[in-house]
Amino acid sequence: MARVLFGTDGIRGLAGTYPLDSKTAHAVGAALGKLVVKSAQERRVILGMDTRESGSWLAAEVAGGLARHGVTSDFAGVTTTPGVAYLARTGPFAAGVMISASHNPYRDNGIKLIAHTGYKLPDEAEEQLESEIFSLLRDGFVPSPAPLPIDEDLDHAYIDHLAGTFPGGLDGLRIVVDCANGSASFLAPELFERLGASVHRISCSPDGRNINLNSGSLHLENLREAVLQESADAGVAFDGDADRALFVSRSGRIVDGDAVLLLTARYLKDLDRLPGRIVVATVMSNLGLERALAAQGIKMLRTPVGDKYVLEEMLRTGAMLGGEQSGHVIFREYATTGDGMLTALRVFEVMRNAGVGLDELTAGLKVYPQLLVNVRVKERKPLEDLPSVKAEIRAAEASFGDTGRVLVRFSGTEPLARVMVEGPDQERVENFANRIASQIRAELGAE
Repeated sequence: MARVLFGTDGIRGLAGTYPLDSKTAHAVGAALGKLVVKSAQERRVILGMDTRESGSWLAAEVAGGLARHGVTSDFAGVTTTPGVAYLARTGPFAAGVMISASHNPYRDNGIKLIAHTGYKLPDEAEEQLESEIFSLLRDGFVPSPAPLPIDEDLDHAYIDHLAGTFPGGLDGLRIVVDCANGSASFLAPELFERLGASVHRISCSPDGRNINLNSGSLHLENLREAVLQESADAGVAFDGDADRALFVSRSGRIVDGDAVLLLTARYLKDLDRLPGRIVVATVMSNLGLERALAAQGIKMLRTPVGDKYVLEEMLRTGAMLGGEQSGHVIFREYATTGDGMLTALRVFEVMRNAGVGLDELTAGLKVYPQLLVNVRVKERKPLEDLPSVKAEIRAAEASFGDTGRVLVRFSGTEPLARVMVEGPDQERVENFANRIASQIRAELGAE
């Protein structure tokens, strides 16, 4: 059965409107509570939220729903998605709930459910929950939010865990931290300063409405400027729920998820901590990463876009490192999900042990020109049924040979065809991307 409420990252929408209204949020809690009572020994759930103004009342509604079945909610307050995953896995909890819409604007919010394993709930569990949620909504009820006092010990346990992964410390390191006015606003500076770093904060003053506003991992301009002004060793930017991180080097160079995979893979291989010499990335990772890894004797496996697919492939192959260009990086030795603060610690660890900065550590990564063109379409058809599009794709592939890539796919959430072309020179990349996009418009009647 196809899921209606749950997408690849939980339930998401405009806060205050269906399915992020009070009644549905309460029903989500009640459905989860029923599942917990039925299948788990523990009757406690860990709840967390990012800094959106809607987070508190949504969390209270979920907790009220859980209470209908006698399930207790332990509330961490503002915390990160990977923090909730860690606590769900290591604490006396049957499950975890994170109230967040990640990198979206403040008006949006979401409910992400996490199993006791620290992984997202399996599809079949989400299908069961949806059935129960719709049943509750049909029957009608008056939602009753539950009071949620914050237990600060929960965040402390998570920070203790992160600090424990880096006993060497960060003494003398000067960093700029951009927390997107989100989940990491207080936790990241506390963690890095505890380990001895000198921290310059930007966008660490959440007001409920400024999360992700011209800041964080989607807007690196302010971070780059601050790194240069402060003559910092590095800068790191998180997204709203801090499950991803991007970096800026001392010279102002952007260091994305691909570069992080390269420098950490090389380091782990040298320590014999990269099983099978495998790294998992997505189809969007640059060809330059694949070639730089191959030069180190490391094989790169590609998955569809989405950290969910990266993790599935990591579990299937036994890989310990995987991630996305966007900054979702999974270090499976320490975590079950992408964790921006953990990623930052691993990057700083490589810097400290190598005795050089990010400019030197990423010097071997040749980034091939890459262009993504989104084409709005009226309908979707298999590419095999679009002869003129196929002809342009074949022409591009023939021109590039093994020095380029062409990827054409339909968006899973919008009426868009996405055309990605990558090759050794910008002019040919732009030419072929535009030619393929033009034929898609002709074949599928772009709006």
